[in-house]
Amino acid sequence: MATSKKVITRDEWEKKLNAVKLRKEDMNTLVMNFLVTEGFVEAADKFQRESGTKQIDLATITDRMAVKKAVQNGNVEDAIEKVNDLNPEILDTNPELFFHLQQQRLIELIRQGKTEEALEFAQEELAPRGEENQAFLQELEKTVALLVFEDASNCPVKDLLDISHRLKTASEVNAAILTSQSHEKDPKLPSLLKMLIWAQNQLDEKAVYPHINDLSTGQLETLSE
Repeated sequence: MATSKKVITRDEWEKKLNAVKLRKEDMNTLVMNFLVTEGFVEAADKFQRESGTKQIDLATITDRMAVKKAVQNGNVEDAIEKVNDLNPEILDTNPELFFHLQQQRLIELIRQGKTEEALEFAQEELAPRGEENQAFLQELEKTVALLVFEDASNCPVKDLLDISHRLKTASEVNAAILTSQSHEKDPKLPSLLKMLIWAQNQLDEKAVYPHINDLSTGQLETLSE
């Protein structure tokens, strides 16, 4: 049997929200976490000074973003050097990440049309790792398949040449560096927004109330009469 939902007016809802207390320190920490994780070094520096949040070595952000930018630009060898300068243990203890960086180096050689150099690199640097790991071998075989097609647009694995693959590898490196520096690899703010959407969906089953439909403004909708 259907039951009617409780209707909560905008005034009632705003009173309930205003009754919830938030510590400014928690809000500042949340903002700082987002700026640091996403690499907004100038904004993080200014916010850190103005808000008085816990001091963070902002130079580590600059170094991390230099690595990320190098991968995004296809300069993978430079990125690997920068990672090792930051902390050699990052790649030493993460064989999957190191393989993906080497795979990206191979992709860049193929992109540049350096077929012989690409084959030599695949044989010397990636094949031995593929012999030790079946997943790596499958990834290597997919990447080398790019060399079979004169027109890469006809290749079933052409997505490997998309800029999106560079971005994926860059994000993986970024997360590994953050973890090595005892930071969360993902910012907390998106998770909280997802939780808000989930909570609204759950509450929809029990009540009619003013939603926040536009997360960018945080404005409550006006209920229709």
